[in-house]
Amino acid sequence: MKKLLIAALIFATPLHAGEDDAFVEFKVMKPEIAIKLAVAAMNHCREQGFQVGVAVVDRFGLTQAFVRDRFAGPHVEETAGRKAWTSVSFRTDTVSFSDLTQAGEEAYGIRFITNALPLGGGVPVEAEGSIVGGIGVSGAPGGTLDDECARAGIAAIEDDLLGF
Repeated sequence: MKKLLIAALIFATPLHAGEDDAFVEFKVMKPEIAIKLAVAAMNHCREQGFQVGVAVVDRFGLTQAFVRDRFAGPHVEETAGRKAWTSVSFRTDTVSFSDLTQAGEEAYGIRFITNALPLGGGVPVEAEGSIVGGIGVSGAPGGTLDDECARAGIAAIEDDLLGF
């Protein structure tokens, strides 16, 4: 009887514990870290002589923080937000994504999705192998410079993301 009970328990237990749970667990950055990220990216651009706007979104593309330097253009809020949204939605940086969505490429149609903006400056933020948010920078003279500022912002919060 005891062996039968043990066998029943073994076969009744799912092989992959957690896969049948009703809930999914995920991580997002705290607002304080999102703000620190945005300000660090803006300051890096400022040190280079660029006036930018920086948006930080959570893993679902919802805005957590936005900062705009005093002389940045009015377009930077929308542009930075869309770059950040694109980076988390498509799980890639927007510099790479820009090349993948050029006319004639298979992914070209993505350019017609309302919020997608495959211009350099959007970078997913990862911790422990998972996307926890995204950053978008707009206003430097070119997407590669926006990308550089975004990555400098991420580097500034690396220690905060350890053990996240």
